[in-house]
Amino acid sequence: MQTKRRNMVFCSMTGWVGKFRHIATAAGFLAVLSFTTAVEAASVEQTQHGIAMHGKPALSNGFSHLPYANPDAPKGGRITYSALGSFDSVNPFILKGQKVRGLRDPFLGHNVYESLLFRSRDEPFTLYGLLAESLEVPDDRSSITFHLNKKARFSDGAPVTADDVIFSVELLAEKGRPNYRRYYGSVERVEKLGDHSVRFLFKSGTDRELALLLGLMPILPKHAVDAETFDQTTLDPFIGSGPYVVSEVEQGSHILLTKDPDYWAKDLPVKRGFDNFDEIRIDYYRDGNALFEAFKKGLVDVYFEGDPTRWKTGYDGRAIEDGRIVQSEFFDRSPKSVRGYAFNTRRAPLNDVRVRQALSMLFDFEWINANLFSDGFTRTESFFQGSELSAIGRPASDWEREFKPLSPASDAAVFDGSWRATVTDGSGRDRTVLRAALNLLREAGFALSDGVLIGPDGSPLSIELLYSGTGAATRLGSAYQETLRLLGVELVLRSVDAAQFEERRKSYDFDLIAWTWGGTLSPGNEQYFRWGSTLADEPGSFNLAGVKDEGVDQAITTLVAAKERERFVDAARLLDRYLISGHYVLFHYHLDRQLVAHDVSVGMPDEAPLYGVQPSTWWKKDSAE
Repeated sequence: MQTKRRNMVFCSMTGWVGKFRHIATAAGFLAVLSFTTAVEAASVEQTQHGIAMHGKPALSNGFSHLPYANPDAPKGGRITYSALGSFDSVNPFILKGQKVRGLRDPFLGHNVYESLLFRSRDEPFTLYGLLAESLEVPDDRSSITFHLNKKARFSDGAPVTADDVIFSVELLAEKGRPNYRRYYGSVERVEKLGDHSVRFLFKSGTDRELALLLGLMPILPKHAVDAETFDQTTLDPFIGSGPYVVSEVEQGSHILLTKDPDYWAKDLPVKRGFDNFDEIRIDYYRDGNALFEAFKKGLVDVYFEGDPTRWKTGYDGRAIEDGRIVQSEFFDRSPKSVRGYAFNTRRAPLNDVRVRQALSMLFDFEWINANLFSDGFTRTESFFQGSELSAIGRPASDWEREFKPLSPASDAAVFDGSWRATVTDGSGRDRTVLRAALNLLREAGFALSDGVLIGPDGSPLSIELLYSGTGAATRLGSAYQETLRLLGVELVLRSVDAAQFEERRKSYDFDLIAWTWGGTLSPGNEQYFRWGSTLADEPGSFNLAGVKDEGVDQAITTLVAAKERERFVDAARLLDRYLISGHYVLFHYHLDRQLVAHDVSVGMPDEAPLYGVQPSTWWKKDSAE
């Protein structure tokens, strides 16, 4: 690693000077991105091969491959994945439409569209060079400079240049999903330093994650994307720089990706042992049971199991007996994903925390776990379950308590570390719990009359649960429905197809909605998108509950600005406390391991990295193995 001093004097930059359009979102963010040739003050920056959110990258410059990939993995063959629902668009960057899986997928891989940097899944939040071979960033992270790899190419052979980077930022800031608009709204200006270098200067200098988020932005080819129609759904994929190209699209049925034989990055350290299949196919199924049966018949190569009962009893038949299907278990060391029902606080009476708390108490996990899932799950109680970021069992620090008055929903038990999710006797009708929930509802103005819970407005309490799918989701909803009925609450179960679910989610047309929020050891700006006040009413955000809490906002702001690990952990726990206190989500449960059933021909590394299994590192076994 070397340090060098650069005088920011830019010259001979013609043909690119201009201004981005003003971008104002409903959340009130205003971004003005301008190109400049102005002389900047001298700045000492580090030329780096990677960047970590906190501390330094674990791998030194010159590393050979990521530790969770097999650099000697065989190449070739096809793998077939599956997805539930349908799709009507191959543009993964916009709000409109039902997106297809696999093009730029957080789980299946960035197969078609790549970023400037590549995220290691064996570290909390560390990025290494991909399209950008190196970067420069000052200690205060008020800016970041990317130096592109001159070998980087799109699949049509055109080089990846600074103009493509600037084009991508401008396009996504104006027409991309709301999270893109928010991230890029914090950029003060962009400077082109040549054909292969771009510098971003930030507005506030308090968001230390922003430099990393820009490293993860997708880069699109300026010469091959129509900016005017970019925000429309399409079945014609864009050109990317990734290891695969889209070779076949059948709307709602399947998509086929084919390996690019001239892929430019196949020998980079971050790509050794990745992208091993010649073809990746993703088949779509309308019904979960049909999907599972297709897997057992050999039509699908991998099934990611979420039901511990089926894991124990549902894998039978000739495929198992003959050894064609293998059941593998992996342990990840990251916070568990949060699975549950989000309460829509935009609607009465769910805007009353006492109602949300009472309805959460009536979720009889003990009965559900024993009778539906063979006691295979553990109750989730935190938004950072299973990590040091969780507030469960940990009293608030002095620093955290200074912020307590900011949140009107603050719960003393949550702040002293003694709060736990309600535990029932497992009978399905625990009278003590029912009585406690009823008392809360009475405080909120409800009364039980002839077996029906009547609200302050004189109407019975009836709420709708929106979800997609059948099987376990319906059984779970039915069990919750039966418990609510004991207190005179009507729960309407509304199962819809994937497209309708997505449209209703984006417009917040629900009372309760089933959802899963992915876990991370490095929470940051995505927390604004999940819980931030400014995005609560913007269509398409993932603030499904409509959280508008000053304490939550302050915790997230502190989180992304934290330089020291101690302050970062404090801020994460503070955020956890505010969200738990607000009862915005009815926590469900989680598995303590990943359950992956797969065809015996699918090869996998023996151990999963920090964040769990990574399908982009798998391979097709040779028949002689």
